[in-house]
Amino acid sequence: MAREIKVALIDGYIDDPAALGVPPYISPMIRSIAGAAIDAGAEVEYITADMIRKGKKMPDADVSVVLSGSTVPGKYLRSMPMSQKELGSLIPKLKGWKFLGGSAASSAIADRFDFSVRSDPAAALYDGIIGKEVGERYRTLEEWNRWMLLGAEVVTQHQDFPHPLIAEIETYRGCHRYRSGGCSYCIEPLKGRPLTRSPADVIAEAERLASLGIKNIRVGGQTCIISYGSEDDSGIPRPDPDVVTELFTGLKELDFEVMHVDNANPAVISSYPDESREVIRTLADCCTSGNVLALGLESADPVVFRENNLNSTSEQLLDAVRIVNELGGTRGETGLPMLLPGINIICGLDGETDETYGLNMDVLRRILDEDLMIRRINIRQVMPLRKDFDTRVNVRVFKKFKESVREDIDRKMLERVVPKGTVLKGVYMEIHDGNTTFGRQIGTYPILVGIPYKVELGTTHDVAVTDWGFRSVTGITTPFNVNTMPMSAIEGLPGIGKKRAARIVVNRPYSSMHEIMEVIDDPEVFEGLRAIISVSSDERK
Repeated sequence: MAREIKVALIDGYIDDPAALGVPPYISPMIRSIAGAAIDAGAEVEYITADMIRKGKKMPDADVSVVLSGSTVPGKYLRSMPMSQKELGSLIPKLKGWKFLGGSAASSAIADRFDFSVRSDPAAALYDGIIGKEVGERYRTLEEWNRWMLLGAEVVTQHQDFPHPLIAEIETYRGCHRYRSGGCSYCIEPLKGRPLTRSPADVIAEAERLASLGIKNIRVGGQTCIISYGSEDDSGIPRPDPDVVTELFTGLKELDFEVMHVDNANPAVISSYPDESREVIRTLADCCTSGNVLALGLESADPVVFRENNLNSTSEQLLDAVRIVNELGGTRGETGLPMLLPGINIICGLDGETDETYGLNMDVLRRILDEDLMIRRINIRQVMPLRKDFDTRVNVRVFKKFKESVREDIDRKMLERVVPKGTVLKGVYMEIHDGNTTFGRQIGTYPILVGIPYKVELGTTHDVAVTDWGFRSVTGITTPFNVNTMPMSAIEGLPGIGKKRAARIVVNRPYSSMHEIMEVIDDPEVFEGLRAIISVSSDERK
């Protein structure tokens, strides 16, 4: 009897437009690789970058598979994708054949692996294990669905399991704009006509994940969730609300604590407002609050729009933002609105000039002036994954644009989305920076929350917002009992400071809010605190 092949699966984390895999996320790609190996008869041991960083040794294996790479790098809080330096130091420790997948397979370090696969490492690994040639091919729909079920169990080996881990689930690959080539910077149209998983298959994967203990999911991995299931084979497809409803009502029945989505094409929403409203209403009704629909404007400059064959015009974006606000703006259980738009802007595309930045700013100001809400604005420079771009980004103008967005738009949007006193439910504490604790809610594009005192990491608290930064908020854990909280925490309350905190502590305990008011001795400061502090766990008199 042949010996079972052993595969060491190293999750170096990926951060791509259609796949999140940096903790607290676990990517669908790593799970598909595990499923492909199991389907081919191999035994899989799953290891993450953070486990390696903490000293875990590489196991004996016939094949060592590393998945890593970041094509849309963000600002990470407590983890990040493996760096080129980390990958380089890892290679000598890998046992057996060395196999690299993810966008790192397109980097210079790929030459140091026996195999590097850019398109679909799961399909390539499966072929290699069963004795076929390792090459660049995409999985079939049948393989896709089978591998996602077989590979689901690796979630239980992730350091963030079961909480705050988020499993991203894919609905389709490719882009409806494949005939025209799609956006100049994006590789998704190169995958051809969308290959779509049925609602039943997506729900089956989600059900398997739920049975293993997964509490949080994001339905990502698609260029436009509004277009999911549409049989319209045009570049701007008419949505099919019935298919979307079938998918999300089925997912809702699984009762995840967090269920969010990702990308949408503003042109689809603008071109088919009635059908899109049905879809967006379904998303708002079935998903959990704090959800974000990422809209790809990329550039408001009509010249850049034409030269790069972009998704949507600025007017189409505005239509989409209005509709999403109309249907998703109601505040939900997490303290955030049910569904808000996010906006993506890419700088450095062909045809861009210094004036492009002013046009981008004009659109954002129009949204602000119309009293609409945006959850987040993502600004990045284009990465030449598909082609080289002729534009040289004016660094000074780019930096000034980002600063203007942060100062003039982002903070004002945060004030709208989370007014003072808003209680953000379930903030997971992630890192300490001096005496400040930083945490985030579990979900897509979570707001960074700073708490001006130390809170135990790995715990979850409700937080009342007391102030705003450009892209983050400050808050205090609630309930906040002044009779029991340490002086360092009381000192962090708005308007208190060291002297008042000392006075409050010396005069404890308090039996009424009136007593605290007298010690604070400033009616304005007290009024700002009245709604968020207490003298007991259930009393604010």
